[in-house]
Amino acid sequence: MVHSTINTLKNKENKKTAFVKKDKVGLQKNKHLVMELKDKLTETQQEIEQLQKQLNIAFRSTDQLIKRVAELESSKMYKLRKHLSFYTKRLRKNFKTSEKKNYFSLIVNYVLKKGGKATRILSAKILKHTYLLVETKKVVIIEVFTELLATTADYSQYLYRKKISKGKKKYILGEIRKFESKPLLSIVIPVYEPPIDFFISALDSIVNQFYTNWEICLADDCSNDPEVREVIEEYRKKHKNIKVIYREENGHISQSSNSALELATGDYVVLMDQDDILREDALYEIAKAIIQNPSVDMIYSDEDKIDENGLHSEPHFKPDWSPDSLLSRNYLGHVCAFKTKNMRDIGGWRVGFEGSQDYDLVLRYTEKFTSIHHIPEVLYHWRIHRQSAAASETAKPYAYRAAQKALYEALSRRGWDPTIDFLDGFRGYKVRMELKKKDDLVSIIIPTKNKQDYLKKCVDSIVKLSTYRNFEIILIDNNSDDKKFFELVDEWKKQSQFKFKYIRDEESFNFARLMNVGRRAVEGEYIILLNNDTEIISQDWIEGFMEHVQRPQIGVAGCKLLFEDDTIQHAGVVVGLGGVAAHTFTKEDRDGPGYFNMVNLLNNYSALTAACIMVRTKVYDEVGGFSEEFVVEYNDVDFCLKVIEAGYRNLYIPHVELYHYESISRGHPLATSESYKRHVKEVNKFRKKWLKYVEHDPCYNTNLTLGSDNYAIKI
Repeated sequence: MVHSTINTLKNKENKKTAFVKKDKVGLQKNKHLVMELKDKLTETQQEIEQLQKQLNIAFRSTDQLIKRVAELESSKMYKLRKHLSFYTKRLRKNFKTSEKKNYFSLIVNYVLKKGGKATRILSAKILKHTYLLVETKKVVIIEVFTELLATTADYSQYLYRKKISKGKKKYILGEIRKFESKPLLSIVIPVYEPPIDFFISALDSIVNQFYTNWEICLADDCSNDPEVREVIEEYRKKHKNIKVIYREENGHISQSSNSALELATGDYVVLMDQDDILREDALYEIAKAIIQNPSVDMIYSDEDKIDENGLHSEPHFKPDWSPDSLLSRNYLGHVCAFKTKNMRDIGGWRVGFEGSQDYDLVLRYTEKFTSIHHIPEVLYHWRIHRQSAAASETAKPYAYRAAQKALYEALSRRGWDPTIDFLDGFRGYKVRMELKKKDDLVSIIIPTKNKQDYLKKCVDSIVKLSTYRNFEIILIDNNSDDKKFFELVDEWKKQSQFKFKYIRDEESFNFARLMNVGRRAVEGEYIILLNNDTEIISQDWIEGFMEHVQRPQIGVAGCKLLFEDDTIQHAGVVVGLGGVAAHTFTKEDRDGPGYFNMVNLLNNYSALTAACIMVRTKVYDEVGGFSEEFVVEYNDVDFCLKVIEAGYRNLYIPHVELYHYESISRGHPLATSESYKRHVKEVNKFRKKWLKYVEHDPCYNTNLTLGSDNYAIKI
């Protein structure tokens, strides 16, 4: 028994020893494997570092190439050669040897054809030496005006035009001396580990302002780099109006901004990032706006981006105050000035919205304070570098989640139940809201003359696709005479799928009058004006309209209208475009993006096309309906402007989409001599009535051209 126990214990001990040995062997193997993995990790890290260096070199090379292309495109030599090439080709094309030659054509023929080789050699030498001569001068210009270079020739020209000359500087300084009061501006800057060169440039851009009644309020959020404090202290010694607080613990940007705000004693607070740049007259423009309107609550300007090499890009020319445009992105951006008292009343920045703390701030601020002024000048240059939010949409992904939260809370505070979704590429937000009343009747007015095939497609798409079912269709027949049309009308009269009203009108065509005739038959709380050559795409198109038109501030809501090839026919109307008014982003792709993704975002517009709009019946009546003086053209724009004058805002809703087979019913408005005369008459009438909007559409920007619909810079 004892031996048996001893043997059992020995066996256990042997097994234990064997297990330990095996475990040691396994451990050795694991250690060896770990060492191999460490070596591979080190190699991989070294490869990544090398690739990163190569990528940085590539970025620098690309920047230089872009800069070089911009220089060449804006050079006089490039433009001269372009014109020479154009006219040379034109002459060659138009020259015919069979025709009788005059002396000029003989010379041209000799130079371009028989002169041949000798002419080309002589021309090449002349062009070469001329180019080198001009190019040498161009290098000198680049050295002097490096800060004016941009990624496009148009924007380079804009920057050159806006460069402040000695005469302009003298004028501004004279204006400042004449100011009866000089509001103190507190520039609030949260600081944390800034790139030193950019930080110094940012401070210099304030110190060198023409307007000098400012103070800089810095809050360093425990930067680890000792050079940050050295720079701050160096500037404090030189400038007594620089204040600083060194936070004892890192609290991120919201707490840091609030710490800087505590230092502010100015009338207005100006927000600025630690690595951006102010144009030298920025504070002058802000102070001037305050003096001209002492009750103004907030001021914002246009802006652009500037890279590490000083190359400007992406100028953002913004509309005047557009509250509903703010509901799908923070279009205000930089530079913004707020009344200091108001900032403190709303509690400054909120913790938990880091990355989009300014978006949350302006949403809360503009709910209480509504006197807002826009300066249509690029006063702010937003710095692009590897870790900046300006450099990439994915640089700070948490910022988009914070913005979504800020927007949701803002709409909830205003009494709505919103759904906020990200758009592709984090280019803003899709905003949907629950209907307060889900049983209101919607009256759809459709004017027509024959064209039963298109009309049937339109009505069928409404009936088959619409998820909102409480609607009536009011068909206004203006002198139809096709038998098949009347057969279709009889079918609709007999059916019970939807409410249908038919009104015969035998007067001459007047679109505005037909809309008013349709209104008299309306029983619904909402009116949709719809062309007969449209087709519904979005099933929830009625809800998409109603969820915004139910808001008391909204007058007219329009939608995205598409051609058959899925390009844009309408995404808003700019008054003044083309001399009177015109659609934006025509023939742009269905998904845009358009100018700063405007195709896919909520936007306030002064006008929208009546090919498909919704308006509350009460608002329609309040402004007296359509003005029948505009028979064919501009009656919808006139109507929209009357709605704005009555105190409402008009809104483009991108997620309501329809096809529009434009002008199928009436044909082109300028097709005949008579229609052209009527067109000229209506143009003159409209311009006289709405000249202030033609000269400046508040939903557009004076720096943008009225000659094209793609938001190009005015040259």
